[in-house]
Amino acid sequence: MIKAEHMPENISRGAFAVTAGLLLAAATPVLAHHPMGGMTPQTFSEGLLSGLGHPIIGLDHFAFLVLAILLSVALKGSARFLAPLAFVGATVAGTVLHLGAANIPMSETLVALSVVIAGVLAVSRRFPGAFALSAIFAVSGILHGYAYGESIIGAETTPLLAYLAGFAAIQYAIIAGGVIALDKLAAKSEATRMLVARVGGLAALLTGGAFLAMGVV
Repeated sequence: MIKAEHMPENISRGAFAVTAGLLLAAATPVLAHHPMGGMTPQTFSEGLLSGLGHPIIGLDHFAFLVLAILLSVALKGSARFLAPLAFVGATVAGTVLHLGAANIPMSETLVALSVVIAGVLAVSRRFPGAFALSAIFAVSGILHGYAYGESIIGAETTPLLAYLAGFAAIQYAIIAGGVIALDKLAAKSEATRMLVARVGGLAALLTGGAFLAMGVV
Protein backbone atom coordinates (compact mmCIF):
# COMPACT_ATOMS: atom_id res chain seq x y z
CA MET A 1 0.00 0.00 0.00
CA ILE A 2 1.33 3.44 -0.92
CA LYS A 3 1.16 5.81 2.03
CA ALA A 4 0.76 9.55 1.55
CA GLU A 5 4.04 10.31 3.28
CA HIS A 6 5.90 8.18 0.73
CA MET A 7 4.39 9.97 -2.29
CA PRO A 8 6.35 12.66 -4.11
CA GLU A 9 4.83 15.95 -2.98
CA ASN A 10 3.81 17.12 -6.46
CA ILE A 11 2.07 13.79 -7.23
CA SER A 12 0.21 13.80 -3.92
CA ARG A 13 -1.02 17.37 -4.35
CA GLY A 14 -2.01 16.77 -7.95
CA ALA A 15 -3.95 13.63 -7.10
CA PHE A 16 -5.92 15.27 -4.34
CA ALA A 17 -6.56 18.33 -6.52
CA VAL A 18 -8.09 16.13 -9.23
CA THR A 19 -10.31 14.43 -6.66
CA ALA A 20 -11.43 17.71 -5.15
CA GLY A 21 -12.18 19.19 -8.56
CA LEU A 22 -14.32 16.27 -9.65
CA LEU A 23 -16.24 16.19 -6.40
CA LEU A 24 -16.93 19.92 -6.49
CA ALA A 25 -18.19 19.64 -10.04
CA ALA A 26 -20.34 16.66 -9.16
CA ALA A 27 -21.94 18.63 -6.34
CA THR A 28 -23.32 21.18 -8.79
CA PRO A 29 -27.09 20.66 -9.05
CA VAL A 30 -27.26 21.15 -12.81
CA LEU A 31 -24.44 20.49 -15.27
CA ALA A 32 -24.18 21.61 -18.88
CA HIS A 33 -24.83 18.40 -20.81
CA HIS A 34 -25.37 20.12 -24.14
CA PRO A 35 -22.52 21.85 -26.01
CA MET A 36 -25.11 23.77 -28.09
CA GLY A 37 -26.68 25.24 -24.96
CA GLY A 38 -29.75 23.03 -25.33
CA MET A 39 -30.37 24.02 -28.95
CA THR A 40 -30.78 21.25 -31.52
CA PRO A 41 -27.77 21.14 -33.93
CA GLN A 42 -28.72 22.41 -37.37
CA THR A 43 -25.56 21.78 -39.42
CA PHE A 44 -22.89 19.11 -39.82
CA SER A 45 -20.35 21.14 -37.81
CA GLU A 46 -22.83 21.82 -35.01
CA GLY A 47 -23.75 18.14 -34.85
CA LEU A 48 -20.10 17.10 -34.79
CA LEU A 49 -19.13 19.61 -32.10
CA SER A 50 -22.13 18.63 -30.00
CA GLY A 51 -21.22 14.97 -30.32
CA LEU A 52 -17.57 15.60 -29.45
CA GLY A 53 -18.47 17.72 -26.44
CA HIS A 54 -21.35 15.82 -24.85
CA PRO A 55 -19.36 12.92 -23.31
CA ILE A 56 -16.83 15.40 -21.90
CA ILE A 57 -18.95 18.16 -20.39
CA GLY A 58 -21.44 15.68 -18.96
CA LEU A 59 -19.48 14.78 -15.84
CA ASP A 60 -21.38 11.54 -15.20
CA HIS A 61 -20.58 10.39 -18.74
CA PHE A 62 -16.94 11.43 -18.42
CA ALA A 63 -16.64 9.63 -15.09
CA PHE A 64 -17.73 6.42 -16.81
CA LEU A 65 -15.09 6.91 -19.51
CA VAL A 66 -12.44 7.21 -16.79
CA LEU A 67 -13.66 3.96 -15.27
CA ALA A 68 -13.79 2.31 -18.70
CA ILE A 69 -10.08 3.09 -19.03
CA LEU A 70 -9.29 1.54 -15.65
CA LEU A 71 -11.33 -1.59 -16.37
CA SER A 72 -10.09 -2.01 -19.96
CA VAL A 73 -6.40 -1.64 -19.09
CA ALA A 74 -6.70 -4.70 -16.81
CA LEU A 75 -7.47 -6.88 -19.85
CA LYS A 76 -4.77 -8.56 -21.91
CA GLY A 77 -3.67 -7.94 -25.48
CA SER A 78 -6.13 -6.65 -28.06
CA ALA A 79 -9.10 -7.25 -25.72
CA ARG A 80 -8.34 -4.00 -23.93
CA PHE A 81 -9.05 -2.14 -27.18
CA LEU A 82 -11.87 -4.36 -28.42
CA ALA A 83 -14.04 -4.42 -25.28
CA PRO A 84 -14.57 -0.63 -25.29
CA LEU A 85 -16.07 -0.96 -28.76
CA ALA A 86 -19.04 -2.67 -27.10
CA PHE A 87 -19.65 0.49 -25.08
CA VAL A 88 -19.15 2.85 -28.01
CA GLY A 89 -21.39 0.83 -30.32
CA ALA A 90 -24.06 0.55 -27.64
CA THR A 91 -24.11 4.33 -27.09
CA VAL A 92 -24.95 4.77 -30.76
CA ALA A 93 -27.67 2.12 -30.42
CA GLY A 94 -29.02 3.83 -27.31
CA THR A 95 -29.34 7.15 -29.09
CA VAL A 96 -31.11 5.47 -32.00
CA LEU A 97 -33.51 3.84 -29.52
CA HIS A 98 -34.29 7.23 -28.02
CA LEU A 99 -34.91 8.75 -31.43
CA GLY A 100 -37.14 5.78 -32.23
CA ALA A 101 -39.38 6.75 -29.32
CA ALA A 102 -38.26 3.92 -27.05
CA ASN A 103 -38.73 4.75 -23.39
CA ILE A 104 -36.20 3.98 -20.66
CA PRO A 105 -37.61 5.25 -17.34
CA MET A 106 -35.23 7.07 -14.98
CA SER A 107 -32.50 6.97 -17.59
CA GLU A 108 -30.28 9.57 -15.90
CA THR A 109 -30.49 7.68 -12.61
CA LEU A 110 -29.55 4.47 -14.39
CA VAL A 111 -26.60 6.25 -16.02
CA ALA A 112 -25.40 7.27 -12.55
CA LEU A 113 -25.92 3.71 -11.33
CA SER A 114 -23.76 2.40 -14.17
CA VAL A 115 -20.99 4.75 -13.04
CA VAL A 116 -21.30 3.52 -9.45
CA ILE A 117 -21.16 -0.16 -10.49
CA ALA A 118 -18.12 0.42 -12.70
CA GLY A 119 -16.54 2.48 -9.92
CA VAL A 120 -16.99 -0.28 -7.35
CA LEU A 121 -15.37 -2.77 -9.72
CA ALA A 122 -12.43 -0.47 -10.40
CA VAL A 123 -11.84 0.62 -6.81
CA SER A 124 -12.17 -2.91 -5.42
CA ARG A 125 -9.97 -4.16 -8.27
CA ARG A 126 -12.49 -6.85 -9.19
CA PHE A 127 -11.75 -6.74 -12.89
CA PRO A 128 -14.17 -8.70 -15.12
CA GLY A 129 -12.90 -10.78 -18.01
CA ALA A 130 -13.23 -9.56 -21.58
CA PHE A 131 -16.65 -11.14 -22.21
CA ALA A 132 -18.20 -9.99 -18.93
CA LEU A 133 -16.74 -6.49 -19.29
CA SER A 134 -18.04 -6.23 -22.85
CA ALA A 135 -21.52 -7.14 -21.56
CA ILE A 136 -21.28 -4.50 -18.82
CA PHE A 137 -20.11 -1.97 -21.39
CA ALA A 138 -22.96 -2.86 -23.76
CA VAL A 139 -25.68 -2.38 -21.13
CA SER A 140 -24.08 0.81 -19.84
CA GLY A 141 -23.64 2.10 -23.38
CA ILE A 142 -27.36 1.75 -24.11
CA LEU A 143 -28.12 3.89 -21.04
CA HIS A 144 -25.53 6.56 -21.81
CA GLY A 145 -26.52 6.65 -25.48
CA TYR A 146 -30.18 7.02 -24.57
CA ALA A 147 -29.24 10.07 -22.50
CA TYR A 148 -27.17 11.46 -25.39
CA GLY A 149 -30.22 11.21 -27.63
CA GLU A 150 -32.07 13.90 -25.71
CA SER A 151 -29.98 16.70 -27.23
CA ILE A 152 -30.38 15.59 -30.86
CA ILE A 153 -34.14 15.01 -31.01
CA GLY A 154 -35.61 16.83 -33.99
CA ALA A 155 -32.30 17.18 -35.86
CA GLU A 156 -32.04 16.56 -39.59
CA THR A 157 -30.11 13.58 -40.93
CA THR A 158 -26.80 15.39 -41.57
CA PRO A 159 -26.28 16.88 -38.07
CA LEU A 160 -27.62 13.66 -36.55
CA LEU A 161 -25.03 11.50 -38.31
CA ALA A 162 -22.30 14.00 -37.42
CA TYR A 163 -23.43 13.89 -33.78
CA LEU A 164 -23.29 10.09 -33.68
CA ALA A 165 -19.86 10.06 -35.30
CA GLY A 166 -18.62 12.77 -32.93
CA PHE A 167 -19.50 11.12 -29.66
CA ALA A 168 -18.49 7.67 -30.89
CA ALA A 169 -15.07 8.94 -31.93
CA ILE A 170 -14.35 10.98 -28.80
CA GLN A 171 -15.40 8.19 -26.45
CA TYR A 172 -13.19 5.60 -28.10
CA ALA A 173 -10.30 8.05 -28.37
CA ILE A 174 -10.48 8.83 -24.66
CA ILE A 175 -10.66 5.18 -23.59
CA ALA A 176 -7.99 3.89 -25.97
CA GLY A 177 -5.78 6.90 -25.31
CA GLY A 178 -6.15 6.42 -21.57
CA VAL A 179 -5.19 2.75 -21.80
CA ILE A 180 -2.06 3.64 -23.77
CA ALA A 181 -1.20 6.47 -21.37
CA LEU A 182 -1.48 4.20 -18.31
CA ASP A 183 0.75 1.63 -20.01
CA LYS A 184 3.39 4.26 -20.67
CA LEU A 185 3.06 5.57 -17.12
CA ALA A 186 3.49 2.05 -15.74
CA ALA A 187 6.70 1.66 -17.74
CA LYS A 188 8.12 4.67 -15.91
CA SER A 189 6.63 4.10 -12.47
CA GLU A 190 4.16 1.39 -11.48
CA ALA A 191 3.60 3.14 -8.14
CA THR A 192 2.56 6.34 -9.88
CA ARG A 193 0.24 4.43 -12.22
CA MET A 194 -1.40 2.74 -9.26
CA LEU A 195 -1.84 6.09 -7.53
CA VAL A 196 -3.43 7.65 -10.60
CA ALA A 197 -5.73 4.64 -11.02
CA ARG A 198 -6.82 4.71 -7.37
CA VAL A 199 -7.48 8.43 -7.30
CA GLY A 200 -9.24 8.39 -10.66
CA GLY A 201 -11.36 5.39 -9.73
CA LEU A 202 -12.36 6.81 -6.36
CA ALA A 203 -13.17 10.25 -7.80
CA ALA A 204 -15.28 8.72 -10.57
CA LEU A 205 -17.08 6.45 -8.10
CA LEU A 206 -17.92 9.38 -5.81
CA THR A 207 -19.04 11.39 -8.82
CA GLY A 208 -21.43 8.61 -9.82
CA GLY A 209 -22.65 8.37 -6.24
CA ALA A 210 -23.36 12.10 -6.14
CA PHE A 211 -25.37 11.94 -9.37
CA LEU A 212 -27.21 8.87 -8.15
CA ALA A 213 -28.13 10.63 -4.91
CA MET A 214 -29.38 13.68 -6.82
CA GLY A 215 -31.48 11.43 -9.07
CA VAL A 216 -33.04 9.55 -6.20
CA VAL A 217 -33.88 12.63 -4.12
